[in-house]
Amino acid sequence: MSVLDFSKISKHMELGRDAEYMLRKSGQEHYANLSLKWDGKLICADTYVVLHSQVRGPAKGGIRMSGKVTLEETRRLSELMTYKCALAKIPFGGGKSGICIDPATLTPESRRALIKEYVHVFGPIINNGSYVPAPDMGTTPYDMATIYGCTHIPECVTGKPPRIGGLPGRVEATGYGVASTAKMAIEGILGKAVSDTSVVVQGFGNVGRWTANFLHEWGARVIAISDITGAVYSEGGLPVDKMMSAKTLEELDLPRISADEILTLPADVVIPAAVEDAIDANVAANIKAKVVIEAANDPTTVEGQAILAERAIPVIPDILANSGGVIASYIEWRQAKSGSLTDKSETYNAILRQLSNAYADVSDVVQQKNITHRLAAQILAVEEVVQSMFDRGWI
Repeated sequence: MSVLDFSKISKHMELGRDAEYMLRKSGQEHYANLSLKWDGKLICADTYVVLHSQVRGPAKGGIRMSGKVTLEETRRLSELMTYKCALAKIPFGGGKSGICIDPATLTPESRRALIKEYVHVFGPIINNGSYVPAPDMGTTPYDMATIYGCTHIPECVTGKPPRIGGLPGRVEATGYGVASTAKMAIEGILGKAVSDTSVVVQGFGNVGRWTANFLHEWGARVIAISDITGAVYSEGGLPVDKMMSAKTLEELDLPRISADEILTLPADVVIPAAVEDAIDANVAANIKAKVVIEAANDPTTVEGQAILAERAIPVIPDILANSGGVIASYIEWRQAKSGSLTDKSETYNAILRQLSNAYADVSDVVQQKNITHRLAAQILAVEEVVQSMFDRGWI
């Protein structure tokens, strides 16, 4: 099932039967049961690589490692990457990997062995440039270093540590992009300064913590943050800069609240930066924020989307808000192919430039058609992909 409602999109653009058929289906789907013997025990992991579309370039998308990974989830995330890259106007298609194993069950050594087995099995589509992986939930730059160590092709993987060809600023790139998009929405939709704004962030992984940190740096009052261990709250604003060294929130001596209530706290902006389907119908009906910024992939259910639209609460969708990471990945990929060097400020500037242009384009369509930001972003992304199909003679 597609992540898009093509019946809504086709009311605003000429989609065409052939283009819709190709968008509804993955271009390639690969499966393997990664198996290896380690320390006398058998390690097995159902593993999926889905390339949704390569019409605009190599399929780009991270490797997710979790005991809850499924083929359907990998398909949806791969499709989202197609539209995310198209909206940001970078020459990548959409891809995704899912390794179904709890990373907490692996030692550092067995983890490296599992990643090497992943490269051994899926090496042909990585080595030939069809698919360019990166870190995602459950994987790290060091896993990407292992992939590079197997292929010896600098541009075959992004999100590597900077010392071995990675990009300065890549670790915080997604969070920087989310925070920048939130700043645009605060100023453009709410008509406020960031320094006059209260923010709630669900999630204290890589994306959530960097989003909170940048907004805190820019003067926002980040009043609540949650993770798997619970949530912390301060009406006057949390000391985010002093929280960054903590692995989990339970390490911090700060006032605590229930994580279940974090998305419905009174605040100007709420940012789901954790998992899919966090905003369901019940949460959407009780959200008190004036704007929602989707930092996680696919964090709002279809029912939740409908209720937020009915309540006229603007939602900046994931394919716009969290594209800072893939923009940085493109810069790293281009750097690896050209041999050029990029510093952190150039990374930030490139992310801000592409996001500002995409945000302006989406805002224009919202105004012209009186539709939601989500539908506007989807229309622009699909138009870009369909036009690429025309350019390549596919339709």
